[in-house]
Amino acid sequence: MNEADPEDYDLLVVNGAEEWPAEVAEAFEDLPLMASSTAYLRPEEAPHAEEIRDRLIGVTASSYAEQETFAVYLGVEEEEIEVVGVPEMDETPEWEPEADTVLILTSVTHPDETGGAAPGAELLLDAAHALDEEGYEILVGLHPREDESLWDEFEIAEEGSVEASARAEVAVGIPGSVFPRIAAVGTPLVGTVDPELDIPDYLTTTGDMASTVDEVLTAVEDAEPLSDEQLEYVVGPLGEAGPALVDAWAEAVGVED
Repeated sequence: MNEADPEDYDLLVVNGAEEWPAEVAEAFEDLPLMASSTAYLRPEEAPHAEEIRDRLIGVTASSYAEQETFAVYLGVEEEEIEVVGVPEMDETPEWEPEADTVLILTSVTHPDETGGAAPGAELLLDAAHALDEEGYEILVGLHPREDESLWDEFEIAEEGSVEASARAEVAVGIPGSVFPRIAAVGTPLVGTVDPELDIPDYLTTTGDMASTVDEVLTAVEDAEPLSDEQLEYVVGPLGEAGPALVDAWAEAVGVED
């Protein structure tokens, strides 16, 4: 950040209002500021929402569900937030499920010096073993900070979680930012939830939620893809999100393509 020259930029975009985005916004106080939701957020006003909010010239969200949460998070009206879709899903893999294949979407089971762990990770691990015992083929999409050794008896999805979901009949994991992306592929989702985990509504609506191993087994058996209406709500417009997001940024500062 110390090497960046504000005169080289037309716009500063932040994806939240926590300490780091606020610090960057303060360092570039002369740049126009936008907020674009790109990650997991809770529906509660952020610590630095007021100082970020006062400078905003525009706000975007990926979906209508995310729009609701981002509005609370920033303390703005929903109508002020433009829904653009998920840029990563402009090229969505085709869902071609392999029989009895379940994708496990890991979180972080044990905290370390790089960050905390998600409540419910142990439930996910137990559910994976139970599904394996039931005869399902287990494919694991690893969180970047997860301990891979916990999953070494299963196949690791080297292609990444979203791409791997195209060959899974069902995906199971702690609801997070990857859930809407996998819903867009068409893969049914089952969320493992813990009472200590505060999950935004826009993520719980992406699939069936389960709080015990038995509930996971039942949900996997009964899981179905989202309807078109549900998909539009949790994922937003599909196909042109990247250009739509860039256009929103450009229009906010009067920069033409």
